[in-house]
Amino acid sequence: MYFFRVFIVVCSISLVSFDFNPEAAATDYIQDYKELAIVEMYRTGIPASITLAQGLHESHYGTSKLATEANNHFGIKCKNYWTGKTYYHKDDDYNKKGQLTESCFRAYSSDIDSYIDRSNFLMETERYSPLFNFDKFDYQGWAYGLKYCGYATDENYSQKLIKKIEKYNLHLFDTAEDPFKLLIKR
Repeated sequence: MYFFRVFIVVCSISLVSFDFNPEAAATDYIQDYKELAIVEMYRTGIPASITLAQGLHESHYGTSKLATEANNHFGIKCKNYWTGKTYYHKDDDYNKKGQLTESCFRAYSSDIDSYIDRSNFLMETERYSPLFNFDKFDYQGWAYGLKYCGYATDENYSQKLIKKIEKYNLHLFDTAEDPFKLLIKR
């Protein structure tokens, strides 16, 4: 009887892990972070659609360990000058023996800090400066530019971002009214 109960509990736990619905998770993520992406767009010129698409992709709809345990929604690694909190997990770094090692990622106190730091990281890192020649409405230029500037090693990174932008109509947020003007109107 004990074995049967343990078997039922294990099966129940296994079913829960298969209950992930990416469409619902995407909708929730967009709802939770769209205003922040728009504010960052007006502050920096980075399209809200690109910010949301990267957040969706890099954080696996906000469910990755990096997002949930370190509030890092964009997969930004520490770099040698990072002095803030850190979080380690295996990603794509190898030691001299060719063994996968833990990578150092930036950790944040809040999701807001992650969004702000990602925008600042793009604005302050010289290799990303060509991105700011693109219009805030040119999400395709930004997507291809991010890949070209070395944001990700995935050969299909640009297409993945564009697919998410078009699937979830994220480009509509690029035309949102300036939230600061909305506050003044009240």
